[in-house]
Amino acid sequence: MNSTRTNDRTSRSRFGSSAPRRSGRPSRPGGQGRRPTALQGEFAQPRSTTPALPTVEAFADLDLPEPLLATLTRQGVHVPFPIQGATLPNTLAGRDVLGRGRTGSGKTLAFGLAMLARTTGQRAEPRQPLALVLVPTRELAQQVTDALTPYARSVKLRLATVVGGMSIGRQASALRGGTEVVVATPGRLKDLIDRGDCRLDRVAITVLDEADQMTDMGFMPQVTALLDQVRPEGQRMLFSATLDRNVDLLVRRYLTDPVVHSVDPSAGAVTTMEHHVLHVHGTDKQRTTTEIAAREGRVIMFLDTKRAVDRLTRDLLNSGVRAAALHGGKSQPQRTRTLAQFKTGHVTVLVATNVAARGIHIDDLDLVVNVDPPTDHKDYLHRGGRTARAGESGSVVTLITPDQRRGMVRLMTAAGIVPRTTRVRSGEEALSRITGARAPSGIPVTITAPVSERRKRGATSRSRRGPASATRRATQRRSTVAAAA
Repeated sequence: MNSTRTNDRTSRSRFGSSAPRRSGRPSRPGGQGRRPTALQGEFAQPRSTTPALPTVEAFADLDLPEPLLATLTRQGVHVPFPIQGATLPNTLAGRDVLGRGRTGSGKTLAFGLAMLARTTGQRAEPRQPLALVLVPTRELAQQVTDALTPYARSVKLRLATVVGGMSIGRQASALRGGTEVVVATPGRLKDLIDRGDCRLDRVAITVLDEADQMTDMGFMPQVTALLDQVRPEGQRMLFSATLDRNVDLLVRRYLTDPVVHSVDPSAGAVTTMEHHVLHVHGTDKQRTTTEIAAREGRVIMFLDTKRAVDRLTRDLLNSGVRAAALHGGKSQPQRTRTLAQFKTGHVTVLVATNVAARGIHIDDLDLVVNVDPPTDHKDYLHRGGRTARAGESGSVVTLITPDQRRGMVRLMTAAGIVPRTTRVRSGEEALSRITGARAPSGIPVTITAPVSERRKRGATSRSRRGPASATRRATQRRSTVAAAA
C-alpha cells in the first residue's frame, strides 16, 4: 500500500484530546456557525467544495488494517458493493458522507469498516465510547452488531449494543467497563447518559443508519440532543435507503462539506423486484391471505396494527400455517426468538407491523405481502426492501379492496412504481401464479421452540439454579423416599 496515504489516514484518524480540529469544523456543538447546506432534487444534495475520491473495485485497494482484510476474506466478502466502493475511500480519509443505498445494499460494512479502521489502536476509558452508531430500532441495532462483531474482534475493539427492552444494568456495566464502539437506539442511550453511565464527549465518529426513519419515527429531538454531545470536530456519516428533505436539518447542522453518494436505486427501481397490486373482494380477503400464507417458502405479511397482527397470526395457526407475530407489543426476547425462528424456517410466515420494515435482513426471502396497504410511499419502499436484497429477486404484493384503489394509485405514483394490477379470488390460478398460494392443511399447529433451543434454555435454567438448588432437590428426594418407607 501507498505509505504516504497510510500516514495521512493515520494522522487524521486518531482523535486524542489534543488532536487538531478538522478543517471546517465548528468550535461549538450543534453545527452552529456552519454554512447552510443547499438541498435540491429528490434527496439532500449538499454542494461539496472538495472532490470525492475515486471508487475502488477491491477491498485490497483500500487502506484497511490487515486484520480487517483477513476477516473480509474469511467471511467470503471479496468485492465491495457499489455503496462500499464509492464511500470507503472518503470515509477512511475522514470525510463526512451522506450515502444512499437501498436496504440490503451493504451500508453496514460501508460505514462499519471505516469506523473500525479509524478507531483501531485506541482504547476507550470507562463510560466514554469513541464511536457511535445510531439506529431507529432494536432489531436493526442487533443486526448491525452481528454484522460488525467479527471485524471488531479482529482489531481488538469492544462493541456494545444499547437498546430498550433488554437489561439496562448489563448495558450500563458494559459501558462502565469501557467499549470503543456503541450501537444504540436513541431512547435507551439517552437513559444511560442521564444515569451517568455514558458520556459522548470522546465520540469522534458518529453514524446515523436509516437516518430518514429516525426522523419519521419521532426521534429527531433525541438524535439532535445526542449529536450535540459528540465531538464537534468529529466525523459524521448518514446512511439511508432514502434521503429526502426529512434529513435536511441533520445535514445542515451536523455535516461539513460532505461527499454525497447515491449509488443504488430506491426499492421501487430495483430491476429484480416485481410489484403486484391484487384487487380482492372484502369478503374474500381473509381466505386469499390465508392461501398466500400457505405457500411453499417464507413470506412476510404486513398489517397496520398490533391487534390485526395477533388476530391474523391466530387465524393462520388455526388453518395449519406456521405463523408468528412481530410487533412493538412483544418483549425484546420474544422478538429476537421470533426472528431467529423465521430465519431458520421453523416459522414460515412472519406477520408484522412496520417494526419489521426497519432494516431487518432475511436471506432468500422472495415475497412480501401488504395485507394492509401502507399509508406512505416510504413505508412501502421499506416494507418491500425486505425482499430482492443484494441482487436477489423477489416480489411485493399488495392486497386492496375497491375503496382503497385511488389511494394506492397515489402511493405508487409517489414511489415511482408502475405495478402489475390483477383481479384475483381465492383458489384461482392467477393468485397461485403470482404468489404461490395454495390451500392450507386446515390442521391447527402450535409453534414451539426447536429442540436445540429448549435444551439450551434448560441448561441455562439449571446453571442459574446452581449447586445449592441441586442439593435441595436431592434432600427433598431423600425426604420423600423416607416418608414413603
